Amino acid sequence: MKKSFAALIASWPEADRDAFLEGLSGNALAAMPWIWDLWALPEHQREPDGDWTTWVIMGGRGAGKTRAGAEWVRARVEGAGPKDPGPCRRVALVGETMDQVRAVMVEGDSGILACSPEDRRPELITSKNKLVWPNGAEAMLVSATNYEALRGPQFDAAWCDELAKWRHGQAAWDMLQFTLRLGDHPRVVVTTTPRDVPILHKLIEQPDTVLTQAPTAANAANLAPGFMERMEAEYGGTWFGRQELMGELVEHRSDALWSHALIDRARMPAPEDLDRIVVAVDPPVTGGASADECGIVVAGVRASGPRPTWEAWILADLSVAGQSPQGWAARAADAYETFSADRLVAEVNQGGDLVETVLRQVAPDLSYRKVHARVGKRLRAEPVAALYEQGRIHHVGVFPELEDQMCSFTAGHTGPSPDRLDALVWALTDLIVTAPDTGAARVRTL
Repeated sequence: MKKSFAALIASWPEADRDAFLEGLSGNALAAMPWIWDLWALPEHQREPDGDWTTWVIMGGRGAGKTRAGAEWVRARVEGAGPKDPGPCRRVALVGETMDQVRAVMVEGDSGILACSPEDRRPELITSKNKLVWPNGAEAMLVSATNYEALRGPQFDAAWCDELAKWRHGQAAWDMLQFTLRLGDHPRVVVTTTPRDVPILHKLIEQPDTVLTQAPTAANAANLAPGFMERMEAEYGGTWFGRQELMGELVEHRSDALWSHALIDRARMPAPEDLDRIVVAVDPPVTGGASADECGIVVAGVRASGPRPTWEAWILADLSVAGQSPQGWAARAADAYETFSADRLVAEVNQGGDLVETVLRQVAPDLSYRKVHARVGKRLRAEPVAALYEQGRIHHVGVFPELEDQMCSFTAGHTGPSPDRLDALVWALTDLIVTAPDTGAARVRTL
């Protein structure tokens, strides 16, 4: 992992570190806290190279996004000396509300005022919602809620904070674009915790946008002791934790069969006395480096209660892409042995008898069942989704790629085949939906 210059110095032996610091002049020592290049985290706080127009800094809570935005504004407006001009003279500071612009972007612990040395610190003129630097550069404070205030002003740079929270995100963003008409190359920095909103997806997909991401843990050295441990204990492994701690943009589809919240409620350790375990395989049509994913999911089932209710646990997602048939077959066979599975189930719509042939080349004695899909993916998945709604399916840990496929699978699904999801459906179908020995009603003949 790359380190900031300050972190690198801190990692030196004490004698070397002391010798370096003692060799600096008094002015150099006094200046060090204000030289951002010494402290910036390389992964997400340093301005990226290239001819970009928008830089999106997306990270977990407390990852250092605000500090990065404030320091970028400083770099835009400041020159070599306190009164020397910088590259930009007119900056827009846009937040969800005016209170948040002032409390976070300007006056906050990581805001512009706190990051500025005394001889370069701008003056906040509250009556005009304006910051004025000693060199004459100005920043206008703007509420995204009152985006009509952007009619008239013009800027050569902008910093937008928590864009994903803006109530009128697209309208405010569009209005801002018309104001960026000064200078040779107006640029915008967006600092935000991710949310599944259209404006953020659209912005990230633009060819002139650069995205940097970081989890909260990247900035752990500047957070309260024990904070990360508490957050991980409470939210680790949940979609909320992926969003708020890992800084991931987690999609939520209202028309999907599953939701991340539903899956989060399903997390539970597996009992030691599972009655049956299966490995389900959804093989790709072709093999080799360009092959699609081979879905490989391991699940187990157990009966509980005075009137036995069958519940299942997803034990592993071992799906793999870019493998030869021998490659994915070996992985599936290894899962069969590792989990002491009772059966390997494989869909053979595409590969036919060749699927069994390849599997038996690597594991001749495995218990094998081939299955054919006679209805569409949605119809096969619906009874399995119903089991989740009933609280009868549990996830042992977190399977991000599998769960993202589940939560993006809709009636009108297009794009790559959800191979991980297909394997999960086949596993649970074999264990509960159509298994005669579980006493479960056959919901549908597949």
